[in-house]
Amino acid sequence: MARSSIHIENVDCLQGLKAIDEGTVDLAFADPPFNIGYDYDVYHDLQTDEAYLAWCGDWLSEIKRVLKPDGTFWLAIGDEYAAELKVMMQRQLGLTCRSWVIWYYTFGVNCTRKFSRSHAHLFHMIKDPDSFTFNADPIRVPSARQLVYGDRRANPKGRLPDDTWILRPQDTPDSFASEEDTWYFARVAGTFKERAGFHGCQMPEQLLGRIIRVSSNAGDLVLDPFVGSGTTAAVAKKLGRRFVGFELSAEYAAKAAARINRVRVGAALDGPAQPTLSAPSTREGRRLEGQREKGKRPTRPRPATSQQNLPGL
Repeated sequence: MARSSIHIENVDCLQGLKAIDEGTVDLAFADPPFNIGYDYDVYHDLQTDEAYLAWCGDWLSEIKRVLKPDGTFWLAIGDEYAAELKVMMQRQLGLTCRSWVIWYYTFGVNCTRKFSRSHAHLFHMIKDPDSFTFNADPIRVPSARQLVYGDRRANPKGRLPDDTWILRPQDTPDSFASEEDTWYFARVAGTFKERAGFHGCQMPEQLLGRIIRVSSNAGDLVLDPFVGSGTTAAVAKKLGRRFVGFELSAEYAAKAAARINRVRVGAALDGPAQPTLSAPSTREGRRLEGQREKGKRPTRPRPATSQQNLPGL
């Protein structure tokens, strides 16, 4: 099926997927509705468990069909159906789970009678465990051996990016590296410059950048069956990939297309590339008890020594 480099259609995902030829997609990414009652403008996000899982099975089957033999699929999903969908992808569809990544974000929903949710699941699925794209070098980060210990054994290229309870990621500069399976990216909150403004469920460009860089190559075809705010398409275009995606809402599809038209190939991704270094550490933060006058802005404490701090410390 002939397509332009970036193509968004205002159709139901199943209709769109069925029109794609078998074995033609290099990378698929899906951030579907979570079935938690979110107020979309068209889709009803509160189905029965049976109906929701049956629908997921339909579009997941199509994802597998359109992927190339060495293709890759990433699924972003919340707690409610993560277990069921992982089992479905592995046991019913025969995909292999290469990684179960946890996306840890800030600016989550504050809760009063349970721990506030600050994560989502990212399932890294492949069709062939012996043949798939995994570009390690574009996502490497400096290692502790390089930054802290001056160890000559350190790989000059850095290390690839754990399931850990962390108080604040800014205070653990050696954690949340790109090779680890717990990723820290701030959620795109309403006040962020990156926010598109018309869709409440917007993924950070840097998170999609890591996925697209590691699981595809320049010129590859990237698919997103739930275009939403258009982040996958925007990142794919910036990184020189081709893109096809579907969006049920005519309003979302039009606004996502307008967003993509403003994007330049090769442009920098929005958001900090190393989010753990983008905010001050606890030690460098302002103290409320440091206020001497009512209404005076708190000041940051001076370091105890003159030793220069490492980034993020």
